[in-house]
Amino acid sequence: MKLLIYSHFFAPSVGGVETVVLSLARGLVGLRDMGGTRQFDITLVTQTPSGDYEDSVHPFRVIRKPGFPQLWQLIRKSDVLHVAGPALAPLILAWLLRKPLVIEHHGYQATCPNGLLFQHPSETVCIGHFAAGNYLECMKCNKRNGSTISSCWLLASAFFRNFASRGAAANIAPSHHVAARQMLPRTRVILHGVEDPVGERGAPPVPAMINQKVFAYLGRLVPEKGVSVLLEATRLLCNEGREVQVVLIGDGPDRPRLENQVVSLGLEKKVRLTGFLSGVNLDQVLRGVAAIVLPTAMEETAGLAAMEQMVRGRLVIASAAGGLGEIVGDAGLTLSPGDPRGLANAMKRVLDEPDLSSSLGTVGRQRILQSFSYWSMIAAHACIYREVCAAAKA
Repeated sequence: MKLLIYSHFFAPSVGGVETVVLSLARGLVGLRDMGGTRQFDITLVTQTPSGDYEDSVHPFRVIRKPGFPQLWQLIRKSDVLHVAGPALAPLILAWLLRKPLVIEHHGYQATCPNGLLFQHPSETVCIGHFAAGNYLECMKCNKRNGSTISSCWLLASAFFRNFASRGAAANIAPSHHVAARQMLPRTRVILHGVEDPVGERGAPPVPAMINQKVFAYLGRLVPEKGVSVLLEATRLLCNEGREVQVVLIGDGPDRPRLENQVVSLGLEKKVRLTGFLSGVNLDQVLRGVAAIVLPTAMEETAGLAAMEQMVRGRLVIASAAGGLGEIVGDAGLTLSPGDPRGLANAMKRVLDEPDLSSSLGTVGRQRILQSFSYWSMIAAHACIYREVCAAAKA
């Protein structure tokens, strides 16, 4: 089967969508029939420039920044089109060419103009103004970060994304929360799967010695990730005389504001910003950390960062919102979004209970291994492609 995967963002860009798309493509390429022939001939299309990145390392073809005629031909020659998020260009071409379309919803672009279900003016979770027809509220929200024209464009494009998603052969939600929040027809829930970094379900690859005083945030530095809540919780603990250290790992447009907040709260000796880290550098910084803190103020669709740390046996403290809360559940510690006191109390438990990090870390690892299987994710996607392809030919 000729499968075309369209992902607006891809390596060398870094993010959850890029990680999941690469993982999916690699897994699908590995599927063989009884005769040893690949079941899927995969082409991945992206708008991300390659830079110094070598596409030849992948066992599938990567095409970057194709022009409209080239994208038309690629979709025309494919059997199934998988779109990682409802990007406009492939949606329009799939509709014109009547190609079987599968949309995986890594965000809320089909039901929210900004794709986040996040109210920028108040920095809180949106109650669903677009779905309720409160379009003026959508306009007010998006004008916070742009012009009236750009806000109008986001609103108009949301209508088309919703229309295209309702006409898709299949919609894939990465969590039950996303499926319920968007309520799109022909939706299947396929939970993200992560590979076990140890293999053979061995012991979690975390050090035996854990420093209970050290906490780390891992992710983009943007307002909706709630890093300010972590800083405020750290201030509360310091005011109580607690000894605590926080490492913020990541980068983004909110970094200058967060740096100023660190200074204004007097946390210069308690908080360290490392910038983006990966590989060995990331492992070194996370070695011995008591917990990963993900205090998101939005409804995450899935929470890949939590899964990647839980499978490594690390305790995760996270907002009980969206797909993130669904993933962590009782296998970690949770708090209400935007609640610094609740986060401080969770961190206090880690400080006061010496065995909590390792015990809950083990529970979290088993939860990921049992419920978020990598090969189950691959098999479920393959099944959908075969079904929509067969239906199109019938």
